Amino acid sequence: MNKVLETVSEELAALVSSVPGIVRVEGRRRLPASGVAWSAEGVIVTAEHVVRRDESIRVGLPDGESAEASLVGRDPSTDLAVLRLASGRAANPIWRATDDLKVGHLAVAVGRPGKTVQATLGIVSAVGGPFQTGMGGAIERYLQTDAVMYPGFSGGAFVTADGRVAGVMTSGLLRGVSLAVPTETVRRVVETLLQHGRIRRGFLGVGAQTVPLPEAVAAQASQTTGLLVMSVEPGSPADQGGMLLGDTLLSLEGSSLQSMEDLFGALSGERVGKSVEIGLLRGGQLKSVKVTIGERG
Repeated sequence: MNKVLETVSEELAALVSSVPGIVRVEGRRRLPASGVAWSAEGVIVTAEHVVRRDESIRVGLPDGESAEASLVGRDPSTDLAVLRLASGRAANPIWRATDDLKVGHLAVAVGRPGKTVQATLGIVSAVGGPFQTGMGGAIERYLQTDAVMYPGFSGGAFVTADGRVAGVMTSGLLRGVSLAVPTETVRRVVETLLQHGRIRRGFLGVGAQTVPLPEAVAAQASQTTGLLVMSVEPGSPADQGGMLLGDTLLSLEGSSLQSMEDLFGALSGERVGKSVEIGLLRGGQLKSVKVTIGERG
């Protein structure tokens, strides 16, 4: 038994040391965080919440050197940020798809908040389908781990037993939960930020809160709650589309609006500049208005 444990121990140590491109990210006043090399061109991906500065960002490389980095762009809704090294390079690891990951698979969280690599061992503790974050970001797959997220591990690599990276670790999306933003989401966000420098977000221009619907309306609309409009920004898409204080939003292009998360998710970048139909309750009557979605600045 001791020999078996010794073999497993040595293989785990070899796995951690074999993962290239784990870097230190100095983008905030307190403890540095971690990042992972995305490409050989000096592109680094990290957690957005650990990059509080737009300038004077430094990246600690695996060879012990430190290099200045510029912020390419950030997406708070998925807690991802992209940096580009001014000089120096970090070999990027092999990124893998996550569709075959199952609960119980071994996983290692690898970070570099200090000068050397650190790691914790765990398992994939929960998996799920696509979900929306509280800020409306689209995550292609829910990946939770029980690997301990020590301070500075956010932005590090979520590594599977084959030594490949399945995502970027974050503690910034769900309080008290260690999640990995999966490779599929990382790729989409990184490519968009490299091309455009930002993630487009739709803008409606209303303040709203969730309210229960009258029983008759709930039955007719097939939902129990809606969004009561508390404010309409002058000149906004909502204002120009004729939305009024006291309207209760029920749907956008047929998709139910029962919470602010639903609204954030519906205001995707793909809808910017497009006319959409919004179903609402006004004066006890079900109505619809056409609104051209703007872009959030």
